Amino acid sequence: MPAGVRFDLTDAQWAVLGPLLPVGAGPGRRPVHLRRHLVDTARWRVRVGAPWRDVLERYGSWLCVSTHYKQRHAVECGINNSSDTAR
Repeated sequence: MPAGVRFDLTDAQWAVLGPLLPVGAGPGRRPVHLRRHLVDTARWRVRVGAPWRDVLERYGSWLCVSTHYKQRHAVECGINNSSDTAR
């Protein structure tokens, strides 16, 4: 991703926000996307009101970032997506 992209978080903003975000529950495979990158992607999408499929290529695969965002949102909001809770 090019440095200094107009609406992405600055280093100073990330220094404040980064430590406030949850970290992984334990050992596992290394994340494919950095948390800062995913935050910048979600911020861009919300700011312009675009659907996930219109996410800019510089943010990566729309499917990958949308899936990660939705999974993280479900975990943080305590939403269980299993079929057992649908009854």
